[in-house]
Amino acid sequence: MRRFFRDNGLSVAFLAIFVAALVGQSFAGFAYMNEDLAQHGLPAVGYLDFVTSSDFLVDVAENWQSEFLQFFLFIFATIWLIQRGSPESKIPGDAGLGSDEDQMVGEHARADSPSWARVGGARRWLYSNSLLLVMGAVFVLSWFAQSLAGTVVASDENAEHGLPPLTWLDYVMSADFWNRTLQNWQSEFLAVGAMVAFSIYLRQRGSSESKPVGLPHHTSSVESD
Repeated sequence: MRRFFRDNGLSVAFLAIFVAALVGQSFAGFAYMNEDLAQHGLPAVGYLDFVTSSDFLVDVAENWQSEFLQFFLFIFATIWLIQRGSPESKIPGDAGLGSDEDQMVGEHARADSPSWARVGGARRWLYSNSLLLVMGAVFVLSWFAQSLAGTVVASDENAEHGLPPLTWLDYVMSADFWNRTLQNWQSEFLAVGAMVAFSIYLRQRGSSESKPVGLPHHTSSVESD
């Protein structure tokens, strides 16, 4: 067990932080909803009713889709785009998909390479792009979940004001939907851009996301290897 946590500490730590934050969000959202209901003279809802409601789902999915969009675009962009001096980038001249030898696929695969790296055809293509495909799929699914839950929430709010319910298409074309969505997107893009730029000039000793402290600004970690 000790070895497991040593070898998987980063994944385990962030999973624990994620679960704690999600649980904290659920209790905070639950309290906020009941405060709002009390102000309107309506009965309180139970915790289980809240965490299975569209109100909770739309807030969770809204954040998930922006995070996975960020990773999807960053993974794709780093195939082709270069930022000299950033440890988040390949070195100038290395843009592109790389050769089979560089990627250790097909006849260049090692004995311990994943089996789909050793074969050709569709299986190699799928495995070669699996990270991008999964990130993109989670983004699309969470975006769709956000839009469905948001449609229910917006229709409930319309009902409170004597207005007709919205269709899914009405909601995803509304200013409210894109206002909420773009608020999340712009913050994610800012964070990625700041990480790429700051890591050229700033250091964090001991972090794999930073260059060695004494490495020149114009040199990436890869170039120093």
